[in-house]
Amino acid sequence: MKKLLLPTSIVGSLPKPAWLAPPEKLWSPWKLEGDQLIEGKQDALRISLQEQQLADLDIICDGEQTRQHFVTTFIEHLSGVDFENRKTVKIRNRYDASVPVVVGEVARQKAVFVEDAKFLRKQTNKPIKWALPGPLTMVDTLYDDHYKSREKLAWEFAIALNEEARELQDAGVDIIQFDEPAFNVFFDEVNDWGMAALERAIEGLHCQTAVHICYGYGIQANTDWKKTLGSEWRQYEEIFPKIQKSKIDIVSLECHNSNVPLDLMELVRGKKVMVGAIDVATNAIETPEEVAATLRKALEFVDAENLYPSTNCGMAPLSRNIARGKLSALSAGAEIIRKELGI
Repeated sequence: MKKLLLPTSIVGSLPKPAWLAPPEKLWSPWKLEGDQLIEGKQDALRISLQEQQLADLDIICDGEQTRQHFVTTFIEHLSGVDFENRKTVKIRNRYDASVPVVVGEVARQKAVFVEDAKFLRKQTNKPIKWALPGPLTMVDTLYDDHYKSREKLAWEFAIALNEEARELQDAGVDIIQFDEPAFNVFFDEVNDWGMAALERAIEGLHCQTAVHICYGYGIQANTDWKKTLGSEWRQYEEIFPKIQKSKIDIVSLECHNSNVPLDLMELVRGKKVMVGAIDVATNAIETPEEVAATLRKALEFVDAENLYPSTNCGMAPLSRNIARGKLSALSAGAEIIRKELGI
C-alpha cells in the first residue's frame, strides 16, 4: 500500500439510502429482494464510494452497504446457528437484543464478503479497508446453546474469520479491520483469551490488520452507558498493554467528545493509531478546526507517521446529510494538520 501521511478513513458503516433500507436504524430490514437486492446493494456501495471520494478520504471502505449489521451478517453465513428461534440476551452488558442461537458446530461454509470486496476493489485505485466482527464481539452478540463456553466459541469464530480474511486479502483488500467493542467491557476475557483469539483470526495475513475498539454506535443505550463512566474513561488502560504486544498493526479508538485520557495512547506507542476525531453520537457536524484540535492533541502521544484520522465508530444511525458533512470535516481537519506539519 502506498505510504500516506495522516491517511483518513471511516471506521465502518455509512447510512444506507432510504430505497434500500429504512434509514437511521440498526438491523434495518431490506426493502428489496432477490436480484433487485443484489443490484441495490451494489448501487448503494457505489454511492458510498463516491461520497468518500468526494470528501477526499484516503482509505476507502464499503460503508457496510451490503450488510444489515456489522456482526450478525457474517454469522448468518455460518453453519450451526439458528436465526429462526431467537433468544434475548444483554449485549455488552448494556441493552437487550433478540439474537440467533448457536445450536451446533459453527463453521464457514463459503465466502461471505469476498465478492463484495472484489466489486469495491474494481471501483477505486485507492487503498481499501474491510471490516469484520471480532471473535469476542461475535460471542457477545448471540446465545450459545452448544459450546457452553465463550472461549471455545470464540476460537471457532476465529477460525472462520481467518478463512474469510485470507480470501479478502487475496481479493485486494489492503487493511482488514476487526470490530471489537466488547474489548471495552470484558477486560478479563480480553486478557485471558480474547486477544489470543483475535490473533488466531489474523494468522497468516500479510495485509495490514486493525482492531477497532469504541464505546458503541450513537444509540440511546450506549449514550446512557457513557453517562455512568465518570469524568475519565480508562477502559483502554485495561487492554492496550496486551494489544501493544500483539501482531495487530493498527488500533482504532474513540477520542472526540469522549472522556478518554489521550495519554493512554502511550500504551500502544509504536502501533499505528486510528484516532476517532468525529463523534458519531451527535447530529452536530464538527468544524475542520475541531477535528484538527483532536488530532493535534493525539500527536503528543502518536508519531505523525502512525496517525490515521478517523471516526469514533460507524455512522449507520445518522442521516446521510449529516454523515456527508462529517466526512468532509474529517478530511479538512486532517489537511489543517498536514499543513502545520509541513507535509
